[in-house]
Amino acid sequence: MNSLMRNLAVPALLALLAGCVETRFESPLGDNIETCDARWKGLWGDPDSKTEASAIHVDDECHFVVLDQPERGGPLKRLRIPVNFVHADGRDYLVVADTSLKGMVELKPPHGIDPVPEKAFFFARYSIRGDRIELNQVDSERVAKLVIDGKLEGTVDKAGNDLHVFVRGNRAQMLEIVRTQPIFETKKPTVLARRRQSVDEFERAVLDAQRKSK
Repeated sequence: MNSLMRNLAVPALLALLAGCVETRFESPLGDNIETCDARWKGLWGDPDSKTEASAIHVDDECHFVVLDQPERGGPLKRLRIPVNFVHADGRDYLVVADTSLKGMVELKPPHGIDPVPEKAFFFARYSIRGDRIELNQVDSERVAKLVIDGKLEGTVDKAGNDLHVFVRGNRAQMLEIVRTQPIFETKKPTVLARRRQSVDEFERAVLDAQRKSK
């Protein structure tokens, strides 16, 4: 899985990085959860590369599809991911259940949690400005400190470069956390740019650019 895909709108892919770092939440983010934000409709990809094959496509029915290229020069793989959207206090959030990522990445159950929850959730914050989306991942180091300091209820499992954080609470408490605690990274958001192409046009353009760059 390439670097863009590890930082797109599926926060759990951070677990694939060297030094496994992740934060999962016990409950979804509040009760007002939507299955579509129409502003996402279209094709979104790396704003700085013509050969980067990873992208996100949200179709007219608001299906959230991750595009990736398992092998450079080969066809794109399309994987649909159930994604939910939450809007609160002028902020926008993505909510993804860890069970929704089966087929994209192999995730183990949350570390040190007994009994193992049926599912847990990953959050990201996003903002849309014209043809650009900025995504802010959860800052796991910061959340771990909040748990250790007793400001959040949960567990921290750290060994070497590995860090696994689990935040406990119900839906209302999750919403209160994002309202009152600085849990998201702010300095280096992931940026996606709208592509004025169909998925097929995008695939052909990427393959052509890859062939020319050999």
